Amino acid sequence: MPLAVLAACLLAPATTGCAGDEAAVDRERLRARILEAGVPLDPTVGRPIASIEDPVAQLGRDLFFTKALGGDYDTACASCHHPVLGGGDGLSLSIGVHALHPDVLGPGRVHRPGWPGYDGGPTVPRNAPTTFNLALWDRVLFHDGRVESLGKHEGAHGIGPEGIRTPDVPFGSADPNAGLTLAAAQARFPVTSPEEMRGFDFEAGADREAARVHLACRIGDYGIGADELGNPRWESRFRAAFDLPTAPVEEVVDFAHVAEAIARYESSQIFVDSPFHRFVRGDDDALTEAEARGAWLFFTPRSEGGAGCADCHDGPLLSDESFHVLAVPQIGRGKGDGLDGRHDFGRARETGIGADQFAFRTPSLLNVAVTGPYGHDGAYESLEAMVRHHLDPAAALATYEDELPTQPGIQTDGWRARTETILERVEVFPLELSDDEVDDLLAFLEALTDPCVTDRACLAPWIPDPEAPDPDGFRLVALDADGEPL
Repeated sequence: MPLAVLAACLLAPATTGCAGDEAAVDRERLRARILEAGVPLDPTVGRPIASIEDPVAQLGRDLFFTKALGGDYDTACASCHHPVLGGGDGLSLSIGVHALHPDVLGPGRVHRPGWPGYDGGPTVPRNAPTTFNLALWDRVLFHDGRVESLGKHEGAHGIGPEGIRTPDVPFGSADPNAGLTLAAAQARFPVTSPEEMRGFDFEAGADREAARVHLACRIGDYGIGADELGNPRWESRFRAAFDLPTAPVEEVVDFAHVAEAIARYESSQIFVDSPFHRFVRGDDDALTEAEARGAWLFFTPRSEGGAGCADCHDGPLLSDESFHVLAVPQIGRGKGDGLDGRHDFGRARETGIGADQFAFRTPSLLNVAVTGPYGHDGAYESLEAMVRHHLDPAAALATYEDELPTQPGIQTDGWRARTETILERVEVFPLELSDDEVDDLLAFLEALTDPCVTDRACLAPWIPDPEAPDPDGFRLVALDADGEPL
């Protein structure tokens, strides 16, 4: 073998068979590199994870699917976070309240013309993040981290003496009503958002807590919500699930228990039996050669010839749970920021720090192939386009017109001017990869998919049986755009 070729082989420590047409990845060295990035053999060990067989989780499932938690009875949690749609809704930007057909989810869900907030496009300004593997987050939830563990204890999902901060309290303070976990804290907020679930008339002008109290009374059939559901059958479910046979109803069906039940349901959605995870646990055959090459690129720093993806995508979730500026094209209504109100300042909306403007939480990549569209505002429908944006944001923006989302009515006017002002803040330096290398990265990202999330039968425990008793008559029985059951 010529000396130059031998040297080239020695500089490629993850590959063997250098003289062949295509090098094979050294599985042991790849596995070691993955473990160095903080990927555990089993990401569930020691974590507060519920079973879907838990009565509280099953109660939470049915609450998650009832439109009675929508102020106007037209939106459930599952309207934007359905298991069959990757724990999201398959839309760039969600349609929450006032959908033309409330039971239609995903592509085909549109806003009812003439109702509050209607402009022909989606009403929610950010992409719906997946609920899958929610219990693996330890630091922050939401794109801007507005629900945040103050202790940030590894493996604790927010549990700790320091508490959890939420939008109900000043930044850096613990919310005494947050609940024990990040999931429980998070579950308190979608029902208070006018665009997501609350609507524009329900408890109009009142604070978030008033909306929560009213909804709990509605579910429990007492107080201000008495008789709003006719003859609901929730109280007995709550008493059995939380083992509170004799307590007053207002202590049994309060919003703390609603949030805890939903949190248990969400925390049971653990899907980590992917080819990647099987490889980490020791199955050398779990990854194809293309997937292994993509993994080596992913976990190898740029300084060593890799793509350096694990600089931000590491740990159990393949996320550093931190915030970065990527200049993802700013589409949609925005969050009311900037001179035109169409910007979204991201993390800075919580911290008040100028340097945090346009920074958003690093998403988890587990099951990423089924959790699109991608970006804080769903700007990219294609995973490949999102990957290429990471490689060179400026170049991606130059051709973004070819990637505009197909969602009807989505607000894309002025996106270029808004986004170009963000480019100077971008934290990613351009990296040139060949098309073959991009294909390998995409193959690896596909290998992060647990087969269960693409199998309706496997997902059945997380979806109420439409033939089972409906506690209030407002169960969401999801349909696609053609009227077929999801």
